[in-house]
Amino acid sequence: MNTNAMIDHESPFSLAGDAAYARWRDLKLAATGMPESVEIRDLANLAEAERTALLRSCERRNFALFHVRSPTGSTEQVLRAFGRGFGLLDLDQNLCAEDSGITAITVKETDTDHTYIPYTNRPLGWHTDGYYNAGDRQVRAWLLYCARPAAEGGANELLDHEIAYIRIRDQNPEWIRALMAPDAFTIPGNTEHGEKIRSDHGGPVYSVSATDGSLHMRYSARQRNVIWKDDALTREAAAFLLDLFRRGDDHICHCRLQPGEGVISNNILHRRDGFRDDPDSGTGRLIYRARYYQRLPLPKEY
Repeated sequence: MNTNAMIDHESPFSLAGDAAYARWRDLKLAATGMPESVEIRDLANLAEAERTALLRSCERRNFALFHVRSPTGSTEQVLRAFGRGFGLLDLDQNLCAEDSGITAITVKETDTDHTYIPYTNRPLGWHTDGYYNAGDRQVRAWLLYCARPAAEGGANELLDHEIAYIRIRDQNPEWIRALMAPDAFTIPGNTEHGEKIRSDHGGPVYSVSATDGSLHMRYSARQRNVIWKDDALTREAAAFLLDLFRRGDDHICHCRLQPGEGVISNNILHRRDGFRDDPDSGTGRLIYRARYYQRLPLPKEY
């Protein structure tokens, strides 16, 4: 279903709603710099003040940084409990997820036909998570939690997908219209061990939820295994995004997670630097990731 056809004219994401867009745009652009990291006493038992602080950051930027005062316990079970504290219940299962649905992102061999870049030490380009998922299984939120950093490198860059929307719309609103087309962006199917596990999946880059009016983005900066709609406006919009990432933006946040630190987000744009592990010293990058079909809720006072 094309939810974009039902965008309310009072929504900032309606191309007919210039006044609503201008008010929302000013609020979004006012949130600059790195957000303050929220200290968490116990991930499995969030205090209401901790939860509210994280949600306030996500309301402004669509992501929040956090650090745990004293990391303890089974990490995967604790992270599941942390997600439940926000009402995030439905985990996206992927080929390399553990039984808990929490994925250990580290350099490792995977029982797959293909080499998946997250499980190597190579750089990972700009993307939103689950861009290859079907329309009814879109990843709306994710969290990353650092158990061990790399010996060198492995930093992340983060960009609110709504800031990218603003940059595109300010340049050419027709590019937004093109990126909202139901066939703007297609990911070819995937075959593992001779079995087709995913069919070709086409859809919009930007879409607006019919449930809560939030903006969602499907995107990968990969040049291979991505098929853009073959029309001038779509090609121009895709090229503009690549150029934006090359030029940089003052709303891009840089972080190199340390043990006990993490990020929770409404599936914002992000990338990863390449890194080096040091097996001799036992240093190897280990980041836990959880991806959800629900979006983070608004703080109670909103």
